[in-house]
Amino acid sequence: MTTAARPVAVVTGIGLVTPVGRDRDEFFDALCVGKSGLVRPPEGHELDGMVDAAAFAPDIEPGSVLPLVESRGADRFLLMGLAAADDAVADAGLVVGQDVDPRRVAVAVSSGAGGLITFEQQALARHERGQAGVSAFLYPAFLANMAAARIAIKYGIRGYSSAIATACAASAHAIADALRLIRAGDADVVLCGGAEAPLGRTGVAGFANARALARGWTDPTASSRPFDRRRNGFVLGEGAGVLVIERREHADARGVAGYADLIGWGGTTDAHHPTMPRPDGSGAAESMRLAIASAGLAPADVAYVNAHGTSTKAGDVAETRAIRTAFGAYQPAVSSTKSVTGHLLGGAGVVESAATVLALARGTLPPTHNLDEPDPDCDLDHVRGMPRTGQFGAALSNSFAFGGHNVSLLFGQPSTRLRRVD
Repeated sequence: MTTAARPVAVVTGIGLVTPVGRDRDEFFDALCVGKSGLVRPPEGHELDGMVDAAAFAPDIEPGSVLPLVESRGADRFLLMGLAAADDAVADAGLVVGQDVDPRRVAVAVSSGAGGLITFEQQALARHERGQAGVSAFLYPAFLANMAAARIAIKYGIRGYSSAIATACAASAHAIADALRLIRAGDADVVLCGGAEAPLGRTGVAGFANARALARGWTDPTASSRPFDRRRNGFVLGEGAGVLVIERREHADARGVAGYADLIGWGGTTDAHHPTMPRPDGSGAAESMRLAIASAGLAPADVAYVNAHGTSTKAGDVAETRAIRTAFGAYQPAVSSTKSVTGHLLGGAGVVESAATVLALARGTLPPTHNLDEPDPDCDLDHVRGMPRTGQFGAALSNSFAFGGHNVSLLFGQPSTRLRRVD
């Protein structure tokens, strides 16, 4: 099948639970103006004194997303995933069983660690009370596939489902799954994305002891500074996002507007180190090249890259080398929205994909905030200080993960009859 003949996948719904809000306008405006979601853990919080900054998402009332009897013990990642799915489905105006056959709807919603906090709490309960202290609801509360499963149950979705646990690339892999399902003709609609709730003492202690987290900043909003000379680690955050992606003809038949087309993806593995990227960025560069080629485009057709850009010394340099290798003499505009959201681990890919989609829809590229002194080793066309406006045809979102997983997602202007620009 030629590229031209393949079914086209379009984003018709966006649902978000992020450290800078749930509302799409609020979220994107925060990215553009630098309204940061990075805060010092409040006095008395379990993370107080452990980290200088963290990125907390809004609380989700369990009864707002699940019947109370079913919400017993549900982990925070699950509640956020359900809330994001509810908002995405509402945004798309989709009624499963009315607008689409449930067997033609798929779910691909991932998590890097699943219910890490629930597992920690239950381990403590077993230590204190023995076997009787462990809840019978442990597994349905913490398993990494449960956000996908609960979304399918709630909406009566009977098609394919998956929950790919590839750490910080998890939700990007889920979106790639959606594109493959649409292109293969295996689904008309896919709910895809991810959720992560890692802000517990054990998970934070692991990153802190590895010296991966930003430290020494009196102002928490200044602590995530991708590509900046003074960066010294990432800020750990929590959040979730779900995109509704559907076959273009299906969206047009429903009369729904598209935000953007999902036109390509690339995935590679570094095969280098459990936590460190290849220093030359070759695996990430190949991921970007594959995404561009799968869309039948050339590097010069891509106007913008929403970088993985975590604010770590090695990671930002490796990604810089990857972008320069993938694009050659032509260099796209680059920014990292983690400067205000922090790093949402398995939820990062979908939240940053939503930022990329909204950037295309609004003709506005959000800047990297806190990029006061660009690192000479990160010599890219950085969007900094102010947003950059214009007409942008295609944009990439990068997600790279522990284990060497690399995923690049390519979005283009929507080809539906109606276009979302709000």
